[in-house]
Parts: sequence; structure tokens; C-alpha cells
Amino acid sequence: MDLRSIGSLRVSVVGLGCNNFGMRIDDDATARVVSAALDAGINFFDTADIYGATKSEEFLGRALKGRRQQAIVATKFGMAVDDRRKGARPEYVRAACDDSLKRLGTDYIDLYQLHQPDPSVPIAETLGALNDLVKAGKVKEIGCSNFSTEQLDEAARATKAGAARFVSVQNEYSLVHREPEKSVLSACDRLGLAFLPYFPLASGLLTGKYDPATGAPKDSRLSLSWTSRFTNEKNVQIAEALKSFAAARNHTLLELAFSWLASRPRVASVIAGATSPEQIRANAAAVNWTLTRQDLAEIDRVST
Repeated sequence: MDLRSIGSLRVSVVGLGCNNFGMRIDDDATARVVSAALDAGINFFDTADIYGATKSEEFLGRALKGRRQQAIVATKFGMAVDDRRKGARPEYVRAACDDSLKRLGTDYIDLYQLHQPDPSVPIAETLGALNDLVKAGKVKEIGCSNFSTEQLDEAARATKAGAARFVSVQNEYSLVHREPEKSVLSACDRLGLAFLPYFPLASGLLTGKYDPATGAPKDSRLSLSWTSRFTNEKNVQIAEALKSFAAARNHTLLELAFSWLASRPRVASVIAGATSPEQIRANAAAVNWTLTRQDLAEIDRVST
């Protein structure tokens, strides 16, 4: 598995998103998925304190017991765990980190990410608290998620000389959601940030399993009510055209979705969820298609 850089971290180009843990799969199933990921060469695990109502961190921590040194663990804070635990105030940043460390059963977090901007708190204050965590050895690198170009620039200006800075941004990006191309990816170039795409498979639309005639497979993630925004008419048409493009070249839509993102220069790891070892193995193998310049031009024509 190819490794890429997020600051000082070296992560697998395919990562495992852990938001299914505690929501769609239980402790034992999580352990099987995590073990399969490590065996397949995936070392990057991305979770958050809110995933699975905090169970995701607990399940991931138990699944990594005895293999923690093989893993790069990323987690997030800032979205509401409950009415009291939320935001980016310095005192909460420190408490949230300690809570995550306890749930993960570890004494350090490799990549600690602000899950969303908190307009009520100056970013300099949040960065100061995160820098304290790095100096204390509780966190190795810091990142952010759901940030705009303007917010990335503001954070860069607010970072003190010699202090920890954001090394990554995690925003939605896929063949049917290309918003980061407008300015965030160029900001990553300018600021030296790694980019982590979430929803790379558009919550299942780009797996190739979606049938416009029958809808999402039963019990699939795409069948959940909140994922309906992915299956609008335009996205479905794009997915079908891309599926035909891939098939004509003896590849699957899944392979196209992963390999296209991996071809983006700033993308460090393509984070996708999984609920079974079989899905893990398919994801790990899906990133091996080297797309030509002509391929990329045709993909742009079909998907934009």
C-alpha cells in the first residue's frame, strides 16, 4: 500500500472511516474490520467523538489493542456530543482530548482535528489549546474539517511562529461533489496542507451497487434517510456514465472512485467506511488504476 504524508505522519493512501462503528456494526464486527484493514496494509483510521454516540472511539481502541503501533489514529472534536460537550473553547479542547484518549485506550492521538469551525471562538485560542496538547505529547499533529479557503487562511495567519499548525483539512470530495476544486485544493497547495476527502463514494452511490431502477440495496448505507441528497437525478446520471466509462476499460466504478481521488496531488488518504472484511479488501485493492491524462479529461467531461 502506497504511503503519503500528513505532516510528520505517513498514512496509507486508502484509509478506514470509522463512523459505522457503534452505529451500523457492533464491537465484534468492528474488530474484524479493523484486523482486515491492518492485514490489507491500511494503517489510517479516522474517527470522531460523535461517531456511534462515542462508541466508535471505544470500539476502535479495543480493536487496536496489541496493534496500536501499526496504526495512525485520527479523531475529531467540536461537533456536539451533547448539549454540554461541543465547540472549540480552549478548556473544552483539552477536556475533549482527554475524553477521546480514554475512549481510545491510548496515550496519544496521531491526528487531532477540529470537526467544524466554531465562529464563537477566535481560531487563535483553539490553536493555542491544540498547541498545548502537542507540547504535552497527547497529540502528534493537528488538522481541521469542513473549513473554507477563508477559514484556512485565517488559521494560518493566527498560528504563532514555532507553534503547531494545521497540517490537513478534511472536506467532502468525490466524483459527484467537486466543490474543493473551486479554491480549497489550491489553498492546500499554497499552505502545504494534506487533503482528506470524506464521502469519497458518495455514501455508496459510487460503489457500483446502486441501480437507478430499484434504488439502494436494502440495509446499505445509501438506504438511510439522510443519504438521499446523494441520489438526485444529476448524481445518478453521472454515476451511470462513469460506471460505463470504467467498464469499457475493464474496471469497476469503485476502482474509478478511489483511483481518481488518489490521482489528486494533495490527497493523502481516501477515507471510506466499511462494515465487513470483504469491503475492506475491495477498498484496499481499488486504488491501483493509474489514470491517463486522456482518462482524466474524459472523466471531467462526464462528471462536471
